[in-house]
Amino acid sequence: MNGTSTLTPMAQMTVNKMTGDMRFVGVFYIIMGALYCLSIIGAVIGIPLIICGLRIRESADAYNGYLGSNDVNMLERAFERQGSFFFIQKVLMIIGLVFIVLYIIFIIAFGAAIFSAMGGNYPSY
Repeated sequence: MNGTSTLTPMAQMTVNKMTGDMRFVGVFYIIMGALYCLSIIGAVIGIPLIICGLRIRESADAYNGYLGSNDVNMLERAFERQGSFFFIQKVLMIIGLVFIVLYIIFIIAFGAAIFSAMGGNYPSY
């Protein structure tokens, strides 16, 4: 390829807007990850968030590189980095859902234990 873009002007505008949004999201994830990392336990969530932020920013850079050079390798790199971002997000979501289900089970079990400890002796008014 010779440096002329194969994207239409509308597609180029869309990619430019998308990369700006990707950069914003990347910075947001990095800042949130750093804040989580202020605690030892929070680092378990903070480090993947920082990695996500870096990956999405790298993807945005690769998309811009593709627009500037029309290099297919840059486009492949953008897809790979964006795929990495979404994979980490998927894993974090699954872990979050598992913890929510475990929390609900714990609350139900705790509530049942409290009610059984009361022995069904409820005052009648």
